[in-house]
Amino acid sequence: MNLIVYLLTLFSLVSCGENKSNYTNNDVNNITLSRDSLQGEVKKAIPDGLLRLVKAYPDFIDRADENNLYFKDGTVMQWDDGIAGKTHDEMLDSPDLEDMMHQKYVKGANWDSPPAENFEPGRIRYEPFFKKMYGNTSSEVKKNLVTINWMPSVCGCNVQVNSVNGMAEKLQAVSDEIESTLGAEFDKYLSRTGGTFNWRNIAGTNRLSTHAFGTSIDINTNYSNYWQWDGDMVWKNRIPMEIIEIFEKHGFIWGGKWYHYDTMHFEYRPELLVE
Repeated sequence: MNLIVYLLTLFSLVSCGENKSNYTNNDVNNITLSRDSLQGEVKKAIPDGLLRLVKAYPDFIDRADENNLYFKDGTVMQWDDGIAGKTHDEMLDSPDLEDMMHQKYVKGANWDSPPAENFEPGRIRYEPFFKKMYGNTSSEVKKNLVTINWMPSVCGCNVQVNSVNGMAEKLQAVSDEIESTLGAEFDKYLSRTGGTFNWRNIAGTNRLSTHAFGTSIDINTNYSNYWQWDGDMVWKNRIPMEIIEIFEKHGFIWGGKWYHYDTMHFEYRPELLVE
């Protein structure tokens, strides 16, 4: 007996003019047993954030349930560590997957600008997740690096980025589309880079930068704003939305949509952009 049949049967008992006395004890007991068995069959909903991770990284992730992410090699990562009431700084320093996915990144020009205090989807990262895919150490990451020619007609920069999850191909696609669709007025933002792979921590923290995994690129710092450089928390930006939207189209989020803004910074985070 499925849930719908059970509910219809129960409804008929109380609402259809039938007298309960017409049903035997066995009938009632059978309905009760069916109800109890259904409770074991009903599954909790899988969080949207887990579904996005499964969809974004099919090369590594097999499936998810209501509180776990299952990798194809048998590794299991927990969604919710059970620690409630974390502050924003605590989520930055000791996140779980749920913390990492709890803020929604809005792509395109119609986002809530400037970002609200501590609204910065993607800045919270569960580090074991990225180490699992891109490399656990500098030497492991280096084995996955390939060289692409970034903006050959403007910059001609050979940059090293991670080939895992098709990230290098996606960044090359960004370069190709910018060159083929945007005019010369955009060249100054892309004529040099602020770097790609660099195994290092984020300044002033014990957290690895995504540059350590070779999954980020900083564009021309001469036209960029960064909250630590500016010395205040008044959001500023000079990067045109046309550039940002091309990056987002290919799976990269923009650090300019963070409260702690970093407008030169783009990182490959398809889980925050998949539909």
